[in-house]
Amino acid sequence: MILHVDMDAFFASVEQRDNPDLLGKPVIVAGHSNRSVVSAASYEARQFGIHSAMPVFQARQKCPHVIIQPGSRKKYARDSRKIMAILRKFSPLVEPVSIDEAFLDITGCEKLIGTPEQTARKIKTDIVNQLALTCSVGGAPVRFLAKIASDMNKPDGLTIISPAAMMQVIDTLPIGKVPGVGAKAMNQMQSLHIETLGDVKKFDLQLLNHKFGSFGQRLFQLARGIDHTPIAPERPRKSISGEVTLSRDISNPGEVKSVLLAQAHRVGNELRAANLRCRKVTIKLKFSDFSQITRSKTLGTCICSSNAIFDQAVSLYHCLKITKKIRLVGVGVSEFQETETPIQRSLFDDEPQIQNRQWEAVDRAMDSVLAKFGPNALNKANLKNQKISKKYIGDQKVNSLCAVEVIITGRVQGVCFRHETHLAAQERQLAGYVKNMPDRSVRALFQGNQENVQDMLAWCQKGSTFSEIKEVNTRTVQVDPALTHFEIRY
Repeated sequence: MILHVDMDAFFASVEQRDNPDLLGKPVIVAGHSNRSVVSAASYEARQFGIHSAMPVFQARQKCPHVIIQPGSRKKYARDSRKIMAILRKFSPLVEPVSIDEAFLDITGCEKLIGTPEQTARKIKTDIVNQLALTCSVGGAPVRFLAKIASDMNKPDGLTIISPAAMMQVIDTLPIGKVPGVGAKAMNQMQSLHIETLGDVKKFDLQLLNHKFGSFGQRLFQLARGIDHTPIAPERPRKSISGEVTLSRDISNPGEVKSVLLAQAHRVGNELRAANLRCRKVTIKLKFSDFSQITRSKTLGTCICSSNAIFDQAVSLYHCLKITKKIRLVGVGVSEFQETETPIQRSLFDDEPQIQNRQWEAVDRAMDSVLAKFGPNALNKANLKNQKISKKYIGDQKVNSLCAVEVIITGRVQGVCFRHETHLAAQERQLAGYVKNMPDRSVRALFQGNQENVQDMLAWCQKGSTFSEIKEVNTRTVQVDPALTHFEIRY
């Protein structure tokens, strides 16, 4: 028996748990810019038609009083590790498939932990008791049905499909709920009058392969309750990517290259941290009309230097004929090889190979400095020397470093205000602190790019969701190189 555990509106639920004032209210996790997209939506927000990946401006249109939380990837990752540790108490075969969901194979564990339903209830109880979060659990004899079952009674659901009931569920399962059936496949399904997975059994394998390509074989098997996909606790990572939604649409090639360089640096850093090299580089561009394209290139040799990744990304970009402005830029790498894996080298290295090894050495040295002194300690010179009107690294414009001390008075003391200030500063990649003072004011220091500091000061004037700002006094102070992160002080 396979169980699929899926956390309910994970990011939004964590925010509601940590701030009880948000309970029962429409909450989304996203950036405050209208150009940001929703990472997660609470079930209260979903009632207004808000969903993940929706632009924030559309979410505001659907629900003007929606509460936006910047979120904290670090916090979510911490809770995710705790959840996976709970699941491993019930089975050694646990496969995390994302930060908020996992499969586990409990075959043969019944005598130790009980029936599938009893096991699912124990899992749900442990997660609630230890993290104050709910999850939905689905169980079935095969993997794909377990995932479908977990979605049947959300939130806080529990659905177990027994072996005896499996074929009945398959025969009546809407074909659109089958993993892998997208818009293009649905068009083919309609032409064949396929409405349920059971309807697929009316067609032979040859026709399914003709209509759906390699996916035809899988449809043929799923319709008969066959899914040999194993639960792999150590499933190797298949890709690493980074993307950013820009604060304004751009078309200038220099600006696009600046963003590509920033994302290549980010991806390269993560690639090297995992002791991997890649053979495939991909770029993703989303345009002002929300259409998007991806382009990939498979290389003759494996690379891991940010410069080599950037060169391939720019090469892919130059091959495109773009007529629309760009709102999102992404870079990804895949087809990995471990750094320690021996490689066949040519007798005489050519110049690109030599340069690649030299850049890799530079990048590894840079990684060490950034790990020790923080993300703003070093930067690629190319990002600062582009001759363009406005320069972007991720969501940030590149400006001079500054530090501003702020004294805020009003109804501002309390966990909620400090917490939201912390998240807002992290979103803007600022260092510094926030602290309650004895006179019931709040003192904060924001250090980082000037544009981001000014944006943070504007946020302070407005205040957090439940604060009332009376006065904000600021003064410029000397930049402190020792400040590398933002913290709540007591």
